[in-house]
Amino acid sequence: MASFEELVAEGESVAVEGWDFSWFAGRATEQRPSWGYARLMGERMARAERALDLQTGGGEVLSSIPKAPPVLVATEGWAPNAALARKHLAPLGGRVVEAGENDDLPFDDGTFDLVVSRHPVTIRWAEVARVLAPGGTYFSQQVGAGSLRELTDFMMGPQPVSQVRAPERARTAATEAGLIVQDLRSEALRIEFFDVAAVIVFLRKVIWTVPQFTVPAYYDRLRAMHDHINRYGPFIAHSYRFLFDAQKPA
Repeated sequence: MASFEELVAEGESVAVEGWDFSWFAGRATEQRPSWGYARLMGERMARAERALDLQTGGGEVLSSIPKAPPVLVATEGWAPNAALARKHLAPLGGRVVEAGENDDLPFDDGTFDLVVSRHPVTIRWAEVARVLAPGGTYFSQQVGAGSLRELTDFMMGPQPVSQVRAPERARTAATEAGLIVQDLRSEALRIEFFDVAAVIVFLRKVIWTVPQFTVPAYYDRLRAMHDHINRYGPFIAHSYRFLFDAQKPA
């Protein structure tokens, strides 16, 4: 069995660019939503003419679509991820534009008939509505309020749960931007971490779980996590996901 120090060193050494989570195989598990976002998104991409993926990360999910539309564009604000996305989307003829989640979208009004996003950090609903063509669709899987709160609270102490990511708040914001919500559903999903290295890599990768996380700053809590897993088994947390489907009036 690896020591705490060995696991910490391993957790610090793993590259965290992009949204490829294959490293976690055997180290952590996450239950998947029942609806199958990637499959549903791929079906919509196959019917689209001009599509945009917001905050694509390294393009890992978008690159899985079986058929690309004639025009395929993705945005990404972090340069290392943008470089990965260009590599992943090149076989599909996709173009990657560097734009942060809080930036105005660098596209003309009504450019796209499909806009998608998986786990966006933030959504500027007025911008989404602006770049959608009349009759166009915004389709997304998003992180709900209170996701990973067990992990956040273990590392930081009890934290208030913000409702910024609540599904109904998204419905209200989309409606106020002029979109018609067609479908909104949510699920709670079980996550298990089998060792402290997996916790470290996750916190380095999903940076909003524990803001400004570093190993030195949370060394004592990581030691406590290691002891917890050794004594009780995998650390259990829950994520919340919601599927969002909205249309711009024709």
